[in-house]
Amino acid sequence: MRILILGGGAVGALMAQRLIREKNEVIVIEESGDRCVELEDVLDAKIIEGDASSIKTLERAGLLTADMLIAVTSNDETNVLGCLIAQAFSNVRIKVARLRTHEVERWRSICASKLLDIDLVIHPDSETVESMLQVVALPGVSDIVQFAEGNVKLFGMNVEGGSWLVDKKILELDDLSPDSNFLVAMILRERRVIIPRGDDAFQPGDHVYIMVPSEYLDDAFNFFGLRKVDKVQRVFVLGGKQLGIEAALRLEASGVQVKLFERDYERCQKISTLVKNTVVVHADGTDQRILAEENIRGIDAYLALTGDDEVNIIASLLAKRLGCQKAIALVNRIDFMPMAQLLGINSTFSTRLVVVDRILRYIRKGNVVSVTTFREEEAEAIELVATPGSKYVGKALKDVAFPRGLLVGAIVRPTGEVVVPRGDSVIDLDDHVIFFCLENLIQKLEKSFIF
Repeated sequence: MRILILGGGAVGALMAQRLIREKNEVIVIEESGDRCVELEDVLDAKIIEGDASSIKTLERAGLLTADMLIAVTSNDETNVLGCLIAQAFSNVRIKVARLRTHEVERWRSICASKLLDIDLVIHPDSETVESMLQVVALPGVSDIVQFAEGNVKLFGMNVEGGSWLVDKKILELDDLSPDSNFLVAMILRERRVIIPRGDDAFQPGDHVYIMVPSEYLDDAFNFFGLRKVDKVQRVFVLGGKQLGIEAALRLEASGVQVKLFERDYERCQKISTLVKNTVVVHADGTDQRILAEENIRGIDAYLALTGDDEVNIIASLLAKRLGCQKAIALVNRIDFMPMAQLLGINSTFSTRLVVVDRILRYIRKGNVVSVTTFREEEAEAIELVATPGSKYVGKALKDVAFPRGLLVGAIVRPTGEVVVPRGDSVIDLDDHVIFFCLENLIQKLEKSFIF
């Protein structure tokens, strides 16, 4: 596939790396000459210096022969205009745009019209906040990912040093839980990603992902000793950019008492006109004295959402030490995520990965429903629809020689029935199947599963 990316920033570069690795031909348009030089050093792609909203630049980049256009510049107008030019002057099959405007819902309807016909509009801030809010009331849960229209959920948790899980083998869990309505799908151990087998044992410091039918989610929480806050009452938000405002608005709408910390006085004044019940504090939300004065001890959650990853990590550690129940950090540098986990921050979110994961579903072959990336792109959860011709269809899983590093996490029948896979489980035609796969096995999975 020939793919044109508008914008060579962090998201554009990350997207290009993934697409190049999938054997796609990638062309990147970037306005900054210095950034073009950097991209040429790290990407096996054609780099075009120029304005992504210029018809001439787009034609020079090969718009007329492109199969897909991904508009992820830092400017919403440029992204929309780039898609409009593609609609008017080319036969690009798929158009994707990232928009950061707070009017995104109104823009979605415009972008879906025949005028623009944009296939996917991504608003990273609202989608990231949505992911964060799912775990605000769950102190021991890092994140929750939904599959099969919400019928299946995947949650992450840490294995602490004194946990009863330490040294337990995965196959032992079936004896301890007679219902066995869950499956251990992945273990992040220091800088390794493990797609486990039954004889793998838990170690202190492991970050574990567990797949469970949605109806048994609370049962799984109870089994693994994860408590749930009955009602979230108080939350602190650090950072007054759009992400922090979005989080505050969503929280206050659900009746939560919110304090938002922002160091820029003029920004505080603007924020106060946008929120209703949120208390906007003109102060350094990483100052121990300030946090103590604002009564941080016992708050349900502290959301560190500044544009600085290091500040967010340090602030989350401080908040935990001062007695908050849950610390969540925005960490956009993917290589920082393992470090954050080792430091004890198990809830980290990246707006960049949100964008990449959403776009990947349009890149893969066959009936790919969703793609979720883990760690430094070392593993993926891929939801696929079983198609005729796949060598996995109609066979018991125990009779399929899956390579180490590939695991079936769940099977969802067309009726909505969720099968927690065991050796005798069979993949039928039209089932939704969630696979967990190390990065180096993704292409092998596609060749085996998609005819």
